[in-house]
Amino acid sequence: MLTTSAVSKRPRRRAGRSGKRKSSRRGDWQLYTLVVIPVIWFIVFRYAPMVGNVIAFRRFVPGGSMYGEEWVGLKYVKMFISDPTFWRVFRNTVIIGFSTLLVSFPAPIILALLLNEVRRTWFKKIVQTVSYLPHFLSMVIIAGIIMEVVAVDGPINSLITAMGGQAVNFIQTAKAFVPIYVVSDVWQTVGWGTILYLAALTTIDESLYEAAQIDGANRWQQTWHITLPGIRPTIVTLLILNVGSFLAVGFEKILLIYNPLTYETGDVISTYLYRVGLQSSNFSYAAAIGLFESLIGLIMVMTANFASRKFAKTSLW
Repeated sequence: MLTTSAVSKRPRRRAGRSGKRKSSRRGDWQLYTLVVIPVIWFIVFRYAPMVGNVIAFRRFVPGGSMYGEEWVGLKYVKMFISDPTFWRVFRNTVIIGFSTLLVSFPAPIILALLLNEVRRTWFKKIVQTVSYLPHFLSMVIIAGIIMEVVAVDGPINSLITAMGGQAVNFIQTAKAFVPIYVVSDVWQTVGWGTILYLAALTTIDESLYEAAQIDGANRWQQTWHITLPGIRPTIVTLLILNVGSFLAVGFEKILLIYNPLTYETGDVISTYLYRVGLQSSNFSYAAAIGLFESLIGLIMVMTANFASRKFAKTSLW
């Protein structure tokens, strides 16, 4: 049997642990204050605007209530489902999003693996600086560079005419819009995307490479069996996040470089929402389309996370 003294000591130990936790929280209050501003930002700009989704089911009149004037149910949902223009922009969004994911996502991984093999520090720094630079440029400057490069008198057409071909007005050619967007996206994001992968590469134990060399593994085998599995959690996490933003292709860049001649392949959901919601003031219809897009993104994130947890044994939650 437990003695009275032993029983009486238990609450004291619990109180001691609780007191240590409280003192630890009080001692780290500076760290907790760093979270305040991001939390406020998410509440104000991410969660609070969700209340406005109610106008997708209510008729909004400019100058009236911000939550709509009357309940209309699924009226606007039925409108965009039966609208052929919406399905055209939805198709364009899927094509551009899938093409960007297919090309732009593995590009930083490849560049990080190549930089990891470089032994000359000065050359690695030059490559990193040059590849990082486009990320810090304004989207207006990015669009201007794209327009100049693909212009009729730009460098690409100059090369084509020098080889005996005929200049092509790429920026007004509908079929050329997706390749232009994808290539420019790789150029703009590949350098910045390597930062996380290079950081992940530093966590791999060097002794694994030494053991593989003793076993006779070449560089490719070491990369395939050690490097890639070592950064797999980072790859899976970023892939899930990219899948979640699959339909949220670059609104600013598309808005700056497309034109009515490329609407056939370049008009996406975000630009369509801009024209319908802001230019035509049909806010309820635009809110219904935006809510539909968000739901698809949520489903894709959950599906990708489930598949990753089941097959790759790595997930966000």
